[in-house]
Formats: sequence, C-alpha cells, structure tokens
Amino acid sequence: MTAPIAKRRTDPERAQNRRNQVLEAAAVCFARSGFHGASMAEISKQAGMSAGHIYNYFDGKDAIIMAFVAREAEHVSGLLRDLASREDPLEAILEDAPIHIDESLDPQPWSVPLEMFAEASRNPVIAAKMRENEEVSRAQLRALVKRGREQRNLPVDDVLLDGRLDTLISYFHGLTIRALYRPNMDRASLADAFRVAMRALLMT
Repeated sequence: MTAPIAKRRTDPERAQNRRNQVLEAAAVCFARSGFHGASMAEISKQAGMSAGHIYNYFDGKDAIIMAFVAREAEHVSGLLRDLASREDPLEAILEDAPIHIDESLDPQPWSVPLEMFAEASRNPVIAAKMRENEEVSRAQLRALVKRGREQRNLPVDDVLLDGRLDTLISYFHGLTIRALYRPNMDRASLADAFRVAMRALLMT
C-alpha cells in the first residue's frame, strides 16, 4: 500500500514576507492606478511573482485592501499602547505630533488610506471593518484622554470627550486630503499649529 504523500508545510515567516511583498507592490500600484484601475496582473508584475502565486495569499483586490485595513489597525494599536505606557498621555500626544504628521504626509503611505476611504464609501464590508477598528482604537484613545484629563482635574463627561476626540481624529484624517492640495506644507509650522489646537482640545 502506498504511503500517503505528506503535505508540504508552509513556513509562516516566509508566507508573511510574501504577503508583505504583495502589499508593498499593491501600494505602489494603487498610488499609480487607483484601486479599481490596478489589476492583479499589474500587482503581480510589481511584486515580481506570478498572479497565480499571489492568489495563494490573497483571494483578490478586496482581500488586499482588507489587509491594509488590518495593518493600519495594528499600527494605530501599537501607537496607543506606547502612549498608555507613558506617565502623561496628553503631553505624549503633543510630543509625538510631528511624527504622526510626517506619517500622514509621506507620499506613499497616504495614497493607501485614500484608497481605503474611497473603497469603504462603496463597499459595505470594508466600511464595516473600518468602523469596527475605529471603535476599538477610539475607545483606547478615549481612555487615555480621560486619564490625562482626570490627572489635571478637568471635566470628563461623555459629551465633551466625544466632541474633543472626534475633532482630534478629524485633524489627522484631514491631513491626507490636505496633502493633495498643498504637498509642500511646512511641517514644522504645521506641527506647532497642531500642538496649539490639540493642547486646547485636550487640556482645557
């Protein structure tokens, strides 16, 4: 009796590296051609692998954009964990403003969020996932802001916190749009202005 053929084991690290390779290629293609304009063939060529190979990791472009949504959620979660580990989370937010401004304005990264937002406006599955991730990160940020305001004996009622948080988040989301109109904004001046606005929102 012939022994069964053992299935080849997948190396998780290698598989993740391959997924990242596809995502980096897709980011370039989306920036160049848009989400709908970029084909799987274009992405596979940019990634340096066959289209069939890509389908081992992603079912299609929707799965790729979902992977970007998950990657962004992980990134934000990491930032919030770092803020939570610091003694004064509100001062930490102000100190880190230039870093987040640079991230929002760097040409390659901001093209992907724009595609995510645009696709979410048409695709209810992607929109639902983005809202789900937003609820998690917003709750984490809310806890940090509440803690920082309590340390200063400032009001922490729900209506006030909701308004301040939504405004704060809108500042950073708006940068991706603003960069389309003014790609050469002075980042140091922008960071100073952000600190003024965020200090008013967080510490008054």
